[in-house]
Amino acid sequence: MALNLIRKLALTSFLIFIASATASAQTLVFTAIPDEDETKLVERFRGIADYLSAELDVDVRYIPVKSYAAAISAFRNNQVQLAWFGGLSGVQARELVPGSEAIAQGVEDKAFYTHIIAHQSTGLDEMEDLSDDLRGKTFTFGSKGSTSGRLIPEFYIREAFGESPEEVFSRVGFSGNHTRTLRLVEAGTYDLGAINFSVWDKEMENDNIDSDAVKVIWTTPSYPNYQWTIRGDVDEQFSDGFKERVQEALLNMDDPALLESFPRSGFIPVSNDAYEPIRVVGKQIGIID
Repeated sequence: MALNLIRKLALTSFLIFIASATASAQTLVFTAIPDEDETKLVERFRGIADYLSAELDVDVRYIPVKSYAAAISAFRNNQVQLAWFGGLSGVQARELVPGSEAIAQGVEDKAFYTHIIAHQSTGLDEMEDLSDDLRGKTFTFGSKGSTSGRLIPEFYIREAFGESPEEVFSRVGFSGNHTRTLRLVEAGTYDLGAINFSVWDKEMENDNIDSDAVKVIWTTPSYPNYQWTIRGDVDEQFSDGFKERVQEALLNMDDPALLESFPRSGFIPVSNDAYEPIRVVGKQIGIID
């Protein structure tokens, strides 16, 4: 009797394990680079999770991460199967996971921009080209792994001065995200900073910028940026054609509230090839090996 009971308990535990594993396999988990305050990200992506779950008829869960590197690591280790990456982080993640693909980008991501902003105490005004008036000032990038907050502005600073940012500025920092960059320059903690135009415009529309304290003085040429990247093995994990279904759901997203939270006017198809310029620039300045 005791032996039969043990066998029944073992069988029950096994069946529970199998059921749990099956449920887990049917949960699509995604993340996003932490380019804004975590509260804003959680609000944005909970809505996206609900939308995708309804469209795909599977459980969908968003998990926040603390850094760009953590987002890439989670994607590499299959802790997430889908991610909202910046241009650089997407290139880095796809190089680590063969077969992964960029499947959708925001309409605005095809031609993205970075602003250089300045505190009013610098006396700097809008300029056509980066000038020697910037020398000796303090400067903050966003995250070290950010396309718009670090890679692109650093590239143009090096191109304009023929020197590294550390040689041009008296102090160089990394704020961690675009919102924090804005607050640091607005407060005068740094003279200058790099912020993507999307965050700047959104904060301006929401009346969250003290325009007497900080302003845009220069804007980069356009470049490809954010995108949704998916692992190449999702069809094996879920079902045949699942990758295409995820792409279709993203492209068909038309809820104004969801799109405004990015903010984007919509999503369009994209491929890995679109981000080749990012990979090339990353190699040029030593961010990509």
